[in-house]
Amino acid sequence: MRTRAVWQLAQVRLGQGVFRVLVTEAYERRCSITGERTLPVLQASHIKPFSQEGEHRVSNGLLLRADLHILFDQGLVTVTPEHEVLVSDAIKERFENGRDYYALRGQKLKVVPTTRRDQPNPELLRWHNEALFVA
Repeated sequence: MRTRAVWQLAQVRLGQGVFRVLVTEAYERRCSITGERTLPVLQASHIKPFSQEGEHRVSNGLLLRADLHILFDQGLVTVTPEHEVLVSDAIKERFENGRDYYALRGQKLKVVPTTRRDQPNPELLRWHNEALFVA
């Protein structure tokens, strides 16, 4: 049983590594929301988490600055199927802050992959908006 678990973990990690490289390249090494180019702070984010049957596909990913990735995963930031950035009021309510994030509200993604098949899947963005975003 242990061997199978180790093999499955290895498969997930291998998939994550390829996912990160493909998403990073598809977004031209720039944060999809801000356009930031500092590679050490950019992370490949799943729109629908792998743990919830999301796939390691570029169309299920966004390249995000680390802080935005955390907020995205917690449902405090999302992106609509029309590529508009939404920021939850819960940031201000919970943390009495968020000015920098609220400045992003309503903006369109700064970077979207040029290849149509790599662009964020609208159904997955809709899922993120409905299942995770704290409206």
